[in-house]
Amino acid sequence: MVIQLGMMRAETLWQSLPPEWPEDLLPEIRAANALNGRALVVLDDDPTGTQTVHALPVLTRWTAAALAAELSRGRPAFYLLTNTRALPLREAQALNQSIGQHLLAAVRAVGRSVAVVSRSDSTLRGHFPGEVQALDAALGGGFDAWVLVPCFPEGGRCTIGDVHYAAEGERLTPAGETEFARDKTFGYRASNLKEWVAEKTRGAIAADEVISIALHTLRQGGPRAVRDQLLALPAARSGGGPPRVIVANAASYRDLEVLALGLRWAEQAGRRYLYRTAASFVRVMAGLAARPLLSPAELLASRPIASAAEAHQPESAAGLIVAGSYVPRTTAQLEALFAQTPAARVEIRVESLLDEARRASEIDRAAAAMNRHLTAGRDTVVYTSRALAASQTGGEADLLIGRSISDALVAVVRALRARPRYLLAKGGITSSDIATAGLGIERAMVLGQALPGVPVWQTGPESRFPGLAYIVFPGNVGGPDALAQLVQSLAAARGSLWGDNTS
Repeated sequence: MVIQLGMMRAETLWQSLPPEWPEDLLPEIRAANALNGRALVVLDDDPTGTQTVHALPVLTRWTAAALAAELSRGRPAFYLLTNTRALPLREAQALNQSIGQHLLAAVRAVGRSVAVVSRSDSTLRGHFPGEVQALDAALGGGFDAWVLVPCFPEGGRCTIGDVHYAAEGERLTPAGETEFARDKTFGYRASNLKEWVAEKTRGAIAADEVISIALHTLRQGGPRAVRDQLLALPAARSGGGPPRVIVANAASYRDLEVLALGLRWAEQAGRRYLYRTAASFVRVMAGLAARPLLSPAELLASRPIASAAEAHQPESAAGLIVAGSYVPRTTAQLEALFAQTPAARVEIRVESLLDEARRASEIDRAAAAMNRHLTAGRDTVVYTSRALAASQTGGEADLLIGRSISDALVAVVRALRARPRYLLAKGGITSSDIATAGLGIERAMVLGQALPGVPVWQTGPESRFPGLAYIVFPGNVGGPDALAQLVQSLAAARGSLWGDNTS
């Protein structure tokens, strides 16, 4: 199939594709995983990667002892929140190297086999190939290929004819023509993933050297055709040359099931792969079935008190929303939230945060306003001013500006005087920093999703507010009204459960 680049109607493209593979393959994937007790270890470059799974843990600490303990629990998969998308390349590589070394030590101690996923953005932003190279080396090398799987059906991202697309309304736009490709830190031009690999590796891996698993292979040949194609490739390269890269086409969860089972069979035949994927592939590779969205009542359900200190914490009847993401979709969602709900607004002026003479007073002012509104029982939105603060040079300088802004949001959250009914963080970097530095989470459980692509965690007993429902709302997920509708539904459920104290 030859796909011409350019925006097209999604319906037109779907109608041109062969039908999906007819069989549900998740039971076979689970059986293949159980055969040797393998664990899927997911290094997540921001916390939004948990947006497709449920009943799995997320760790923010990864000593060899912590990893060995998690491997011993026997779960099919677990996440390590690295937040490397917020780090300069050198720091991201060092972190991947450290985790890889600790993971090797844990595997040797426990004796359980693992497969490793470097989970990143479905719109192709992130440190590729840098952090995958570091992880490869730390894990001892010898991988037969890196496998790229950016398909993310929940967000309308698919790969067809080697071209990666992002849905925009009823149309599919090649990724290189979207706003995501213009990211000042992780921007790119190519939409064809073979060309994207060549672009990102600066020609070290040529486009014609990248292997492709075609959509017709998945849909007409099934998992055996995938396995046969993989096993027909020569085994791992020797001599320290560039890695082999495999691009996987996929447009649906069934496509991902076919791909995952074919890969597992190839692994059982002795092949080793290092994965760079979006969130959807993780659920399938772990053999997890989909579960319904969490109802507002489920999300707000009482959690066990974890300590005597927790029992004496004051509690607000209201929810706290913290928004640091600056992408246009988040801005539109905030505007809808303000128009459709009576939530209190606390704007943090970014220009004041970046002025050392005014930074502390701006943080104190925002924290005081937040606490005043929450004490009054009002849902409260703490958000950064919407103008994008950027450097003249971009790249690492912009990451440092983002770090400064995120640190300020963390300081505001740390000033909370009462436990909110829930905490919703908008944006990947924001939600990661609030989880680790603001709430002190070391291990959380993913409960499920509040909306498609919006995970909900239950904070652990070590955290500041044990058992809190922590909603991780990615910056680029959901329509314009998604945030407003979620907050409204939670307010309605809260009113029916505890009495309406939102106004």
